[in-house]
Amino acid sequence: MVKMVRYKAIISYDGSDFCGFQRQINGRTVQEELEKTLSKMANQEILVHGSGRTDSGVHALGQVIHFDFPQDRDLEKMRFALDTQSPEDIACISVEKVSEDFHARYHVVEKTYEYRLQIQKPRSPFRRKYAAYYAYPLNIEKMQRAITDFLGTHDFSAFCASGSSVEDKVRTVYEANIRQDEENGELVFTFRGDGFLYKMIRIMIGTLLKIGNERMPVDAIPAIIASKDRNQAGPTAHPEGLYLKRVKYE
Repeated sequence: MVKMVRYKAIISYDGSDFCGFQRQINGRTVQEELEKTLSKMANQEILVHGSGRTDSGVHALGQVIHFDFPQDRDLEKMRFALDTQSPEDIACISVEKVSEDFHARYHVVEKTYEYRLQIQKPRSPFRRKYAAYYAYPLNIEKMQRAITDFLGTHDFSAFCASGSSVEDKVRTVYEANIRQDEENGELVFTFRGDGFLYKMIRIMIGTLLKIGNERMPVDAIPAIIASKDRNQAGPTAHPEGLYLKRVKYE
């Protein structure tokens, strides 16, 4: 029996042509492409576990995976092989060996997401897959004031899309802010927390856009959180602006 070695890898990907991270019956996914590459390298079936799923069109700068491999390989050679043999919209940033009880998903303590929104006129066609676009006026000061209401520990049921099987919808948000990227004509939203629900960040963005467009009062968020009602929150923002930036472990 070959002793399997557990590896942890940080990968980035352009989500434009993927139906999300998680393997599906029909549709190209990041997990499936990585499993194909690793299985070919190992000459046997290799399963990949991610820190969490990202939706169709969502990007990652620092997604974390783990897998068991039948050889103890030089780390840079392993990284290089995974990087060069995977499709060109997936890159492998780093690889390390971890203990056999490490789990990419269950041991996460913190995740950071970034959301990029083009607000310049005219919009750039070259950013269309890498930033969402909002064509209407926005009061950015009101959005900056409102986003702080997401901070802390709350039941975020109102900010969870239907289709989630997660029962406990309490999450803690440690950081929530907006900055202007003048060079690209974009707003950059950052959210850091102990975990996020299905489409939670995109619903938060959709709600902030309603506040910024003055179709919702600036102090609406606490009441929406208290309602636990998805219908009270704003629409789900487009996926192409969202990036999984960092995943932190103990």
